[in-house]
This record gives sequence, C-alpha cells and structure tokens, in this order.
Amino acid sequence: AVLLFLGVSPCSAMVLVCTFLARSNVNQALVQVSINDLVILFLFAPLGKLLLCVTTDLPIPFATIFFSVLFYVAIPLGLASLTRILAIRRKGVAWLEEKLIQPLEPLAQIGLLVTLVLIFIFQGEKILNYPLHILLIAIPLILQTYLIFGIGYAGVRLFKVPYGEAAPATMIGASNFFELSVATALVLYGMNSGAALATVVGVLTEVPVMLSLVAIMKAKRSRFAFGPSGSK
Repeated sequence: AVLLFLGVSPCSAMVLVCTFLARSNVNQALVQVSINDLVILFLFAPLGKLLLCVTTDLPIPFATIFFSVLFYVAIPLGLASLTRILAIRRKGVAWLEEKLIQPLEPLAQIGLLVTLVLIFIFQGEKILNYPLHILLIAIPLILQTYLIFGIGYAGVRLFKVPYGEAAPATMIGASNFFELSVATALVLYGMNSGAALATVVGVLTEVPVMLSLVAIMKAKRSRFAFGPSGSK
C-alpha cells in the first residue's frame, strides 16, 4: 500500500533541492513541481483508491484518501496562495520573502520531524526486533526509485533533452512525496501499523537515493551536451 502511495505522489521540495545540487535548470524544476502539485491535488485520491482496490482486498474508503489530500495539499495550497496575494498587496514582495516566509520556513521541517519521532516511538520495538522486515521494505522502495529514474533517463536521452532540463525531468518521477504518504498511511492504517513503519523507511531511503541520482546526472552531464538541433 505504501509503495503505491509513494509511487503516485512525486515530491516537490526534494526535486528542487536535487535540481539545485545537480547545477541544472531550477526554473524548469519549478514548472514541473507546480504541475506535479496540481496533478496530485486531483489524481492522488482516485489513483490511490484504484490501485489499492486492484492490489489488495482491504476496503479503502475514497473519502479518507480524499480528505488526506484536502487537508495536507489543497487547504495549505489555498491558504498559502491567499496569504501571498494579501501580503504582496499590503506589504510588498520584500516583506513577504524576508519577514514572513523566512521565519516560517523551519515549521514544515519541525512538523515532519515531530511526526517521524512519534512514529519511531510507536514503531521502535518493531525496528529493533525485525531488521529483516525493514530491509525487505527498503529494497523495493530503492528499486522503484532507480527503475523510474532509469526510464526517465532513457527518455531524455532518446529525445536529446539538454542537461538543464534533463536532470529535473529524470528526478520528478523518481522522487516521493513522503509527507503526504505518511499522512495518508496514518489516517488509513494508524500509528502502529506496518504501513506507517514503511513510510518511515521511505523517508530514510529517500535522501541518500536521491543524492545518488544527483551524482549520476552530474557524472553523465557531458552526454547531454546537445546542440540546438538535438545533435552533439
């Protein structure tokens, strides 16, 4: 179930960071993650419901997944847009970026960290007593990431996409929106469930695997030196 949640929700923040680290086109990444967030907003719930019903016999209420997206994506997105519009109109862009956004930036990381700490507290015994289970969860998560990256890499090579656009294009599908996956797993299965544990493993594997993808793209940069006509 968690593999499905992670698979149908590519990440946004991780792609931006990895694009910057890969020294590629951040503006391209911004466009991709904006489209990605809109896709998640409308398709995460129906796709999650469809795939879970096909692969499991558990009754999965559509409303539960829908409200997870509503509370963790739609409402924050709407409030952020409204806050930005009002702040720029009354205080200006400089005040918004320096006085409002910067002080609030750590709150998202703190909230996620607190959630993960609570999950580790409830799942700590399982992590210590069943290391093989952790490994069995981590292996498909890692393979899934590299497989999707490989498909994206083959695609950008086939269509001769320049490096600046190729790097974010390969990473957007390989990344995982683990914050939304954690929230959905907690709502559907509870804090003590194996699904919640699997999301934690997903968080632990996400960063090192994505950094390895950055290293791969930087090492292969010379292969994306295409000219305007698509030729080297």
